[in-house]
Amino acid sequence: MKVQLAIAIVTIALTACMKNNSSNTNSTAAPFANEVDSLLSLMTLEEKAGQLNLYAGSWEFTGPVPKDANNQQKLENIKSGRVGAMLNVITTEGTREAQKLAVENSRLGIPLLFGYDVIHGYKTMMPIPLGQAASWDADVARSGAQVAAKEASASGINWTFAPMMDIARDARWGRMMESPGEDPYLASYLSKAWIEGFQGNDLSDEATIAACAKHFAAYGFAEAGRDYNTVDISMQTLYNIVLPPFKAASEAGVASFMNSFNEIGGVPANGSELLQRELLKGAWNYQNGFVVSDWGSIGEMITHGFAADTLEAGYKALTAGSDMDMEAHIYENSIEELVSTGKISEEILNDAVRRVLTIKFQLGLFENPYRYSDTSREKADLLTEENLKVAREAARKSIVLLKNENNLLPLNKEGQSIAVIGSLAADKDVPLGSWRAQANEGSAVSVLEGIQGAVSNKSDVSFAQGYTLTTGRRKFVYELEFVEGDQSGFSKAIQLAKKVDVVVLALGEDCWQSGEGRSQTDIGLKGDQMDLMYELLKVNKNIVVTLMNGRSLAIPELDENIPAILEVWHLGSEAGNAIADVLFGDYNPSGKLPISFPRNVGQCPIYYNHKNGGRPATNPHDAGMVFWSHYTDSPNTPLYPFGYGLSYTTFEYSDLSLSSSEMNQAGEIVASIKVKNTGKVGGQETVQLYIRDYVGSVTRPVKELKGFEKITLKPGEEKVVQFTINNETLSYYRADLSFGSEPGQFALMIGGNSQKILTTDFRLVD
Repeated sequence: MKVQLAIAIVTIALTACMKNNSSNTNSTAAPFANEVDSLLSLMTLEEKAGQLNLYAGSWEFTGPVPKDANNQQKLENIKSGRVGAMLNVITTEGTREAQKLAVENSRLGIPLLFGYDVIHGYKTMMPIPLGQAASWDADVARSGAQVAAKEASASGINWTFAPMMDIARDARWGRMMESPGEDPYLASYLSKAWIEGFQGNDLSDEATIAACAKHFAAYGFAEAGRDYNTVDISMQTLYNIVLPPFKAASEAGVASFMNSFNEIGGVPANGSELLQRELLKGAWNYQNGFVVSDWGSIGEMITHGFAADTLEAGYKALTAGSDMDMEAHIYENSIEELVSTGKISEEILNDAVRRVLTIKFQLGLFENPYRYSDTSREKADLLTEENLKVAREAARKSIVLLKNENNLLPLNKEGQSIAVIGSLAADKDVPLGSWRAQANEGSAVSVLEGIQGAVSNKSDVSFAQGYTLTTGRRKFVYELEFVEGDQSGFSKAIQLAKKVDVVVLALGEDCWQSGEGRSQTDIGLKGDQMDLMYELLKVNKNIVVTLMNGRSLAIPELDENIPAILEVWHLGSEAGNAIADVLFGDYNPSGKLPISFPRNVGQCPIYYNHKNGGRPATNPHDAGMVFWSHYTDSPNTPLYPFGYGLSYTTFEYSDLSLSSSEMNQAGEIVASIKVKNTGKVGGQETVQLYIRDYVGSVTRPVKELKGFEKITLKPGEEKVVQFTINNETLSYYRADLSFGSEPGQFALMIGGNSQKILTTDFRLVD
């Protein structure tokens, strides 16, 4: 192996050894500062600029390099140290060969980072992030990310473009599936756990990878729910709703941030000094990681109309604090000229390079550039029984019971005839979800397989496809073609439904209906699914719907007609087994919605922590008069609210009390509530705390999640749950954007979801 870099470092007599530098991702001290600065002093302007270029792999690095000019130039740039990182280069052999090009040919031998979209698994698929959010469980997020990091790092990857922590309020937005939902408190809680899972306690551990907090910021607020669209929000919404998960990510030591495609206040995120210099690298003191653009987005500042050309785009992005350019080729064509002509100071460039090198040192790449190229790990650590066990546990914890009339669920494993109907029921690919990394196509356990594996006698289970949802090619980069008006499978499905005790009807979305570039104006069920449902109801009322989707859906007809509904998202590799665990009562569903389900698309965006307005629906109004905030054709309320989720048992809330009705800013109040399992089986409940600030220097939401606790109760058991409220609980970004509380009256609300709550008041005094 080429050793120029090691010799250079020894020559300048470093005073600190790598092993004496903390590489803990939560440290605020700059790790490897001596090594980074020493290396930086050896680098030419060209080599520094090269560290800020992120290329996509465009050939199999284990084979010959294509002869076209583009790939030949890319090859030369890698070999000459003009590339700092690559994405979509995978496998131990592929990354080893790519790493060799950089390390063994460039003057200083600086290793490459290898990034990949490891969103909810690498080979073993966990539930989509929105599904994981429904668990309200940090262990689900953390353990799933640990498995993903273990598998990805075994395949040569050392950097993931996850987690996404965009707040999503609009079901039309396709990337809702990748989001932790609509609430900043829950999003912060889960994002921290995802980062801990990916990065562990030490990035030099070979089973960890660098995480990336994205998209910074407000990507989920795209107008009309249309991906890549513009964003126009207030500073209070930005600071109080959008930014908290990102601040939590910074505090958790996330290795990188990714900019969003959108603008804020007329400034594209890549060029935003507010986001990158003032907040992230200033007020939040983000020292040890770097900021990367999204694909081509620095160049898109020209399309936005914010930069006139490549030089201006490079100038505005780098000075604003965007450290690495993903596939726009702006930095490689602008930075050297900008610095050499004095347009940009070399110190600004050095700061960006220093950040990239720091993460490479933390990952141990200078100690061993090929540490992620162990073929034995790649053979041993992927899609193992242990990994699948984690996936199954995560999947069943992510399922939400939306409806269960007359206790139709759980089903019986013996003596009950079951018709499993719907093309999604037998589908082994859709449950893998969008953003599925290197999952094997068609490798998920289907709903049908899960049910067949759970019952005592497989002959009790019959299947009919019923409908066909899509036709043609099903790939990440293509639009889907939906099948309309094909009822050729109805007859068999109806005949089966007539003969059985219960129907399990799989409805929902193809996984490629959600994800990047997958915005929709129709968030109902596509194709002939609803027509089939109505036909089946004519012959059998005992229908359980398993709803498979990547966003909140408008399903009022299901709620009105179907007695039992399970929200099962896209649950990953073990989807069918997890769904069967819940269907047959081996696992009592405990999930809670991380998003509101609208009654129809016209309510979008809809979210629980909305403002009151001057004429809210709660105000008295004369019968028949229209002068209040409402729709003439729909209630204001969602079909299913944030935090909602049933169980096979029931929980009773009572005796809400406060330790005091008044507190000062240095004090605290303890809220207590009694929760009792009033059903016949044990179950888990997520007890949720909400706060309302009645009067502020700016208007405040009608309620905000400020805490929750998961408890498990046996039948008849009761427990007192307590929450401590202090000044931090009541603080927010005020009219002047300072963070703090304001004296006044507050409501405290506790319950099993954001609507079914007990309420009391208290006062904050000076």
